[in-house]
Amino acid sequence: MADVGGDVRNAVSDRPVAGVIVTVVGGSDTARTDNNGRFRLNTQGTARLRFVRDGFAARELFVGAGDTTVIVRLTPTARTLEASTITAVRGDASAPVTRATFDEAELDRRYFGQELPLLLTASPSITAYSEAGSFSGYAYMRLRGIDQSRINITLDGIPLNDPEDHFVYFSNFPDLTNSLRSVELQRGVGASSNGVASYAGALTMESVSLAGARRGGDVQIERGSFDSNRGSVEYASGLLPSRLSFYGRVSAQQTDGYRRHSSNRSESFFASGGYFGDRDIVKLTAFGGRARNGLAYLAASSDDIALDPRTNPLTARERDDFYQDFASLQYTRLLSPDADVGITAYGMLSDGSYDVSIDPDLWNFGLTSGSGGAVATARARFGRLHLLGGAHGSGYRRAHFAAIKPDLEARLYDNTSYKNEAAAFAKATYDIGRLSINGDLQVRRTAFRYEPDANAGIGSQRIDWTFVNPKIGATWQATNALRVYASYGRNGREPTRNDMFAGFDNLDTTNAEFVGDLNRVRPESVRDLEAGVATRVGRLGLQANVYSMDFHNEISPIGPLSYLGLPLRKNVDRSYRRGVEVDLAYQATSSLTATANATVSQNRIGTYTDDASGTIYRDVEPLLTPRVLANASLIYALGGALKASLDGRFVGKSYLANTGDERFTTPGRATVDGAVAWSIARYSLGVRAANLTSTRFYTGGYTDGTTSYYYLLPPRSWFVTLRARL
Repeated sequence: MADVGGDVRNAVSDRPVAGVIVTVVGGSDTARTDNNGRFRLNTQGTARLRFVRDGFAARELFVGAGDTTVIVRLTPTARTLEASTITAVRGDASAPVTRATFDEAELDRRYFGQELPLLLTASPSITAYSEAGSFSGYAYMRLRGIDQSRINITLDGIPLNDPEDHFVYFSNFPDLTNSLRSVELQRGVGASSNGVASYAGALTMESVSLAGARRGGDVQIERGSFDSNRGSVEYASGLLPSRLSFYGRVSAQQTDGYRRHSSNRSESFFASGGYFGDRDIVKLTAFGGRARNGLAYLAASSDDIALDPRTNPLTARERDDFYQDFASLQYTRLLSPDADVGITAYGMLSDGSYDVSIDPDLWNFGLTSGSGGAVATARARFGRLHLLGGAHGSGYRRAHFAAIKPDLEARLYDNTSYKNEAAAFAKATYDIGRLSINGDLQVRRTAFRYEPDANAGIGSQRIDWTFVNPKIGATWQATNALRVYASYGRNGREPTRNDMFAGFDNLDTTNAEFVGDLNRVRPESVRDLEAGVATRVGRLGLQANVYSMDFHNEISPIGPLSYLGLPLRKNVDRSYRRGVEVDLAYQATSSLTATANATVSQNRIGTYTDDASGTIYRDVEPLLTPRVLANASLIYALGGALKASLDGRFVGKSYLANTGDERFTTPGRATVDGAVAWSIARYSLGVRAANLTSTRFYTGGYTDGTTSYYYLLPPRSWFVTLRARL
């Protein structure tokens, strides 16, 4: 037997916390902290200690045989309750999922106004591209080679994926990253979440903390290449004596874009406020934005790029104008130190249109949508058993219409889609010493209904799907510095409206027979096996994992885009993605940190039929899925006054079609970015240079079978940011 003692402190104020009950998990020893926050109890060898007190989040900590004194910091309940919905969708810290997390400091270091998909390329297995070539205005990512529409995306547990096309258009929320506290990217099926099931992975965003925010303001002004400008003002009240807290931000940005006539003019806001009682939290959040873009969704041919890298096949008169607003009201109740429940009601409105040149006319396509829903969560711990649960219900409506300019009142068609969803999930973790066994089950039902234009000459159509998505895994905390996990899960998900409609925006007697019924594209499913290890040896931190994702009826892109710029896709019977992901961090000195991550994968489609030629291809690589990805960073920090970083990235060759044709590929390329930031008192000046070597870097593209078309990363570009904290 050995004595273990320590101090328990408030994680925010660093003051001692009295009355904390300290127990040995799986044992009978118990102690209570005194007025100075101190405790002492007897343990035998390695033990897991649990710390519980009203008003603070419970915490567990491993102590080894040689640990005689520990310092424990407990987080006040208001801050943890505020994030209870996030915890429900992310799962326990011990959950056996493959993940990467960007905290607030890392977001600040990397962010210079770019849309979130471009920032996330620093994470393993992510590729991204911007249609405009610049860093704002329609950017998209792929995870393990799978497109963004199959990544579950939430903010504070609220699903953001559009129910109809499953995309999140970050262009509609410029500067959103400035209002985020953390971002977690789970790779593979991950933990069950709200909204469309994760297929490639899940992206969970956590907004700024109201309870934990410091009081003060922040002003940012930025100037950069391509006549880019960005400005933002934000203010947080901190937690006031009245137990109220408020936060607000307004932003505006503009750029001419790297590609010709691909400009972006946009504004956004983010506002939240809440009441934080001892056991209750009420929080109201609203955010949204408006974006006006010069369209650049078509890639440019390799020949045109050789003549003019900034070329844009779309004309200057093809533009869009969209706004999108969200609002939510959250109530959370602490039932006991080990249990809480919450419910969030939310709503979304979106409206706008875009112009497409269909010679000799300019067609205007409009979209107006609205949705509303509710998310309920519950957390409880019963000894060794920890339960998380959630339920989500929503309704959605979107109108599609078109006219030929300038006569916008004479609509060519006006059709409407409806989609409803009801889903629930339960997650359970059972601790057996250092071993945690995890189970996760989601049941999801969604229904789609299409009401055609009154003059379409066809009737309404409807279809519904039910999915049961189970996951199981285990995590073994071998030592304080070594964690091993493994998991197996299955997820199924439905096709998008664009998949079901073969790329058409309107169905009528001219195309209904060709499109067929709504079952033309079947639901897809994935079985995902993940195993990984996380350890720390001295100054070196390592995370590594292997994965095997086997797909049935994968809704695979075939390369070309529809006349509206959306990817055309169809089912492929069998396909897989298997690989190794490694993430390293080394603290060389107190001032110098080196990080690196890499993905090496093998990816195959069993049998693929090219619709244009009828040719059958076997055992071919899926398009836009490079076998090798790598990132590396050197970060130098001299106190709080100077920070400098060098970020390198390599993306291997990928194919532009599912045919394995070597003529149509994106060649492997490496790029380097650099940044320097100086801070003096409340002011900082940051300078960032992207693509320092001006490498001709193709970020994506497609082929028509005779020509390669590419999206391009700009050559060397500069961004200077002045920031004042008030």
